[in-house]
Formats: sequence, structure tokens, C-alpha cells
Amino acid sequence: MLEVILIARLHAMYQQSKQMLIFLILIFLIVQISCGAITAVGNSQMTWEELIVSGNYLCIPYVEGGTSQLMISITWILLTVWEIVALCLAVWIAVKHFRELRRFGPSTGSTIGDCFTVLMKTHMFYFASFVAVSSLQLLAQEDPAITDINSTGSWMYTAILQISSAVQMFILGPRLILGVREYHAKLVANSDAASGMTSIAFQERIHISTSNSV
Repeated sequence: MLEVILIARLHAMYQQSKQMLIFLILIFLIVQISCGAITAVGNSQMTWEELIVSGNYLCIPYVEGGTSQLMISITWILLTVWEIVALCLAVWIAVKHFRELRRFGPSTGSTIGDCFTVLMKTHMFYFASFVAVSSLQLLAQEDPAITDINSTGSWMYTAILQISSAVQMFILGPRLILGVREYHAKLVANSDAASGMTSIAFQERIHISTSNSV
């Protein structure tokens, strides 16, 4: 869902270009199909071990060798490449629009410039969170101490990784939409206020006729 949101945002930023939409969908499908195939192969080689931790029975995935860890790392690398491509496209079109706005002066197109500023801020926060989660995930696959299920530090690291992933998906991800909606709501409120002030100004200029006795 987050990747679909990114595609919709980039499609709108590039003025609904069909070529850009086709390009984004192709990259998205290539990355997702590759990640799905790699994940399926990795899961087919996975077995489960039953452990008793503090009186609770847990099933822990286990794979002999480093094949599964390598596949998971490749999956996160592919996803990171997709996020980097999306970020570069967003930065490129934002810089292009800001250059065009400078040619016409600060007053012209200020609304468009502010909208692109909001888009870039939300995108940068989301991208930073994705990089942090990806780094934690790749480190978990490369460091044997982190993958040790009997270590307390491993459980704490896993908890931090899960919390970071939840923040990225359920807080910063929806901000990609909510940030734009809040900006649009402010524009509507400001336009209503401006129209109200204009009506007041017109009412002040109305002359009221009175009789000679007043």
C-alpha cells in the first residue's frame, strides 16, 4: 500500500504523465515479483524449532546455512533501490518546479511551491524511516550475535526492529497522505477567510441613504 501511495504521489507530481506512470509501475512490478520469488524460495528452506522461554512455548524459524539470510538481505536491498529511485524522482521534479517558480517571481506560483515543500518533507521523513528499518534489518542478517535466539540482546534488538517497522508503516506511511490533506484543508480555510474579508470590504463601501431629518 505504501508503494502504491508513492506511485500516486509521483504520478501527480509529474503532472499525471503516462510515461512516468508506466515507468513507475514497471519498476514496482519488477521489484515486487523479485522479492516475492526470493521470499518463497527462502521460506521453502525454512524449518521451525520449538523453544520454551519463561514457561511459554515459542516456534522459531531456523535455516541451516546462510542461504535464507542472504535472500532476505537481497530482498531488502531491492526494496531500498526502489525507495532510492522514488526519492530521486521526487527530488528532481521538486527542484525543477522550484527553478521555474524563481523565474516568475516569489508571488507567482507560491501555492505550488508550498505544496511541493509539503510533499518533499513527508517523503524525506518516510525515506529516512525506511533507511533506518532497512539498516536494522540488514544488520540483523549479517551479525550472528543478533540472530542468536538465546541472547537477551537479540530479543531487544528484534523488539526495536518491530517497533521501528510499525512506526514506518502505520505513522510515517499514512503521513504521506495526511500531510497533503492537511495542507489542502489549510488552503480551503484560507480561501474562505479571504472571501469573507472581501465581502466585508464590499459591505463597508455601501452608502446608506438617510432622510434630511437625521
